[in-house]
Amino acid sequence: MFYETVLSLHSYWAYLVLFILILSTGNAVFKLVSDMEYGAKDFRISLFTLIVSHIQLLIGLLLYFVSPRFEVWSALGGGVMGDAVARLYLVEHPSVNIIAVVLITIGYSKHKRRLTSGAKFKNLAIFYAIALILLLSRIPWDTWWN
Repeated sequence: MFYETVLSLHSYWAYLVLFILILSTGNAVFKLVSDMEYGAKDFRISLFTLIVSHIQLLIGLLLYFVSPRFEVWSALGGGVMGDAVARLYLVEHPSVNIIAVVLITIGYSKHKRRLTSGAKFKNLAIFYAIALILLLSRIPWDTWWN
């Protein structure tokens, strides 16, 4: 029961993370190209992206350790790398998504230290776009749509 609740929360929260990350990345790219000024709204969007991605990371870490899939490590050991599904859920998805959240954090932190709007938007656009690509690359699409 607990596992199913955490799994549902992780899945539904992922929609929010993707939506806000796409919004934030698009906002940064659009305003960088348009040479617009950085404002309070831009700060809130980038901060909200940081917050929701960190919440998703915490939910995901909890899910990782309560998941029945975690027991596959005991059964297969190093053989997990030979099983494509087990490797996706136990190695690739968690590690790549942790890297994506780290990139979001770095991009957010670096943009705060920049003085000009262009430099702020450039940092956000680069780091958030790479994080978005990484997240999209490791979503288990076959199970997510079901």
